[in-house]
Amino acid sequence: MAISMDELLTAASVIPVLAVKNADDAEPLAGALARGGLRVVEMTLRTDAAIEVMQRMQAAQPELIVGMGTLRTADDVTRSVDAGAHFLVSPGLTDDLGVAMLKAGVPALPGVATASEAMSASAAGFEAMKFFPAEQAGGLDYLKSLKGPLPDIRFCPTGSITRERAADYLATSNVACVGGSWIANAAMIEAGDWDQIEANARFAASLKA
Repeated sequence: MAISMDELLTAASVIPVLAVKNADDAEPLAGALARGGLRVVEMTLRTDAAIEVMQRMQAAQPELIVGMGTLRTADDVTRSVDAGAHFLVSPGLTDDLGVAMLKAGVPALPGVATASEAMSASAAGFEAMKFFPAEQAGGLDYLKSLKGPLPDIRFCPTGSITRERAADYLATSNVACVGGSWIANAAMIEAGDWDQIEANARFAASLKA
């Protein structure tokens, strides 16, 4: 699946940020998220099963756009792209990581936390960025303060954004989507609570209807 950054951000509402330990959870998890109406999902490279889970989710629900996050090195980018990641996300940005992400051929959201970092990422060629850790780095007020001086930069804030706060972020003009682990956290996944995950996904999808 080849998509552009515009297509990714248009399809996304609240992006589930997933950490999955057991690859056998991939299919039911993908099904619950898809039934709930979500189209964009971020697997994170935090577990040994992450690559396999991403691939099995893609195979189980081909309409899902499944990317890989928590990328820290150029090798992480290569592994993820070779495995079929639809997009890439990082918590921060180094020179080597930035070069690899820009060359990857898929949409990439590098992590930034300040105006200077956002300007540097934009100058390097990134169209949109992950604002991380969102709440701890200034939250919604900080993002609103960036609209004037940086009107062309779109953000996907992620980090401690609750179910209750997600709509406020999405209502801000420079916010294209938000990340949220509350949709399918580790406890829900390990418990196989697919009904709750589907309900959370349906609520998340409704926020950008």
